[in-house]
Amino acid sequence: MKILLLGIGNVLYADEGIGVHFVNYISENYDFDHEVHTLDITDGGTLAQGLIPMLSQYDYMVVCDTVNAHGVAPGEVYFFDFDKAPAEIDWQGSAHEVEMLQTLIMMEMVGDRPKTFILGVTPTVLEPMVLGLTPMVAGAVPLMEKTLLKHFESLDFSVTRKAEVDIHSLIPDSFKRGVTTHEID
Repeated sequence: MKILLLGIGNVLYADEGIGVHFVNYISENYDFDHEVHTLDITDGGTLAQGLIPMLSQYDYMVVCDTVNAHGVAPGEVYFFDFDKAPAEIDWQGSAHEVEMLQTLIMMEMVGDRPKTFILGVTPTVLEPMVLGLTPMVAGAVPLMEKTLLKHFESLDFSVTRKAEVDIHSLIPDSFKRGVTTHEID
């Protein structure tokens, strides 16, 4: 099975960049190994529909992003099967969130969407031209990390810590990375 860990977000809008920052953090800190499955880690930025040709090559993916949830406090972490989204998820947060939802729906309509899980956190600040994360969203990173690693271990991946890179140290250069894929076999 070909698996994708995809970070989505605009790093120039504070908390909205969490998906990108998080997958870069995971890529810097962990190695994943599996006898059969492959895992790619990709910073997808805000490309959404522009990612369709790449996304359609995968069997399974985990999308890391902000999620808008009615009546939920900032910094709350969600992990769910896209086909079974919790009722409070309203998908009306940022422009890229709506575009990613439309992308996944379009892919489903033509039968190209991989089995999809969402790992998201409710944002606090979506201010333009602010690099970095608010304390509430940064505070959600350990739970996101634990949730993701547990999920990949449930898929029989061997997970090895290779570094101790703090997510905040990656943020200043995150806009320079662009769309990158890290292949892990």
